[in-house]
Amino acid sequence: MNWQNVVQKVIEPRAIRPIVSIGAGSIVRDAHLPAYRLAGFPVAAVYDRVEERAVALARHFGIPKVAQSLAEAIDTAPARAVFDLALPASETPGVLAELPDHSAVLIQKPMGENLEQACAIRRLCARKGLLAAVNFQLRFAPAMMASRSLVDRGVIGELHDVEVRVTCDMPWQQWSFLFGIPRMEIVYHSIHYIDLVRSFFGEPEGVYCKTVKHPKQMNLASTRTAIALDYGEVRRANVTTNHGHEFGPTHQESYVKFEGTRGAIKARIGVNLDYPRGLPDTLDVCRLLGTVPPSWESIPLVGDWFPHAFVGPMASLMRRADGETNELPTSVEDAYKTMAVVEACYRSSAHGAMHVPE
Repeated sequence: MNWQNVVQKVIEPRAIRPIVSIGAGSIVRDAHLPAYRLAGFPVAAVYDRVEERAVALARHFGIPKVAQSLAEAIDTAPARAVFDLALPASETPGVLAELPDHSAVLIQKPMGENLEQACAIRRLCARKGLLAAVNFQLRFAPAMMASRSLVDRGVIGELHDVEVRVTCDMPWQQWSFLFGIPRMEIVYHSIHYIDLVRSFFGEPEGVYCKTVKHPKQMNLASTRTAIALDYGEVRRANVTTNHGHEFGPTHQESYVKFEGTRGAIKARIGVNLDYPRGLPDTLDVCRLLGTVPPSWESIPLVGDWFPHAFVGPMASLMRRADGETNELPTSVEDAYKTMAVVEACYRSSAHGAMHVPE
C-alpha cells in the first residue's frame, strides 16, 4: 500500500510569531529549540533564573537576547510574541500573572501538579484573557499523527484497544525539581499517554490506577505506574510504565499499540530508550485482508517525538492567535480534562484495591 498520503505533519502558520522562552532547562535545549529551528520559528529572547544556562543556550541556538530578569523578558518582548513557558509546574502561576493581558502563551506540561492548581491556572488565564495552550506534544509526534490518520481513514477498522507500555531506565537526576515533591511519575510523564488516549477515545468514565516507588529511587514519589482507563465494555485503554529497568537495552520497551477490528498499529517511542539521545521512532501496520495471513508493513516517518512533535503545539497556537483556525487542540480547557484524569489516577491509587474475598 502507498503510505505517502498518511498525515504526519501539522499545518504550519502563515504568519510566524517571535517566541520568548521563559526557561532554559534540558527540555528547552533538547526539544523546544531544536523543533523551532526545524520549523523556522524565530526565538527572540530567553530568560532563566540561572543566567549561565540561558547564556549557553543563546550561544548554541543563536538567540539574540538573554534577558536579565523575568520583567525584562516580558517588557522587551517583540510585538505579537508568544511566551513559551518551560518551568516546573509550581512556578507557572506566578509567571502567568506577570504576562500582559491577552498574550499568547504556551505552558509546559503539566498544568499544575494537581487539579486545584490546574483550576487556578485555568481561572487565571480566563481572567487575563490569555490565549493559552499546554504543551501536550505527544499528540503531534509524526508516528501519532500517522496513527490518527490511519484510524480516521478506517485502515484498521473500528479502534477498540490502545496500549502504552514503557520499560526503561529514565535518568530522573536530570530534573532536580522532581525530587521531594508529593507527585511525580503520572503528572510529569504518564500524563502524556493519558492525554494521547483522550485524544483518540475522548473522556473515560473512570480510572483504575496504582503508582509506586522503586526501591532504588525512594527519594522520588513514584516511578512505576499501571493505569486502566474505563471506556465501557468493549474499548480498552491501558498505560503501564516502569522507569527503573536498569538491566540494559535487551528487554526495554517503549511503544503505543492501537488495535482495531480490521488491523493494528504499533509505534515505537524511541526517546524513552536511552534518553535524551533515544532511538528513532518507528511505525508498523498490520491489516486483515481476507484469507491472506496477517503481516506487518513499516511506514517511513518524517521525524520523532523529540524534537519534531514540539512544533505542533506552538504551530497550532500561532495559527489560532492569528485567526487561521478556530481550533486549539491543547487549550487550557482541554488540558484541564487531562488533569482531571490525572487527579482520578492519584485518588484511585491512594484509595487502594478491592480486597480479595477469603
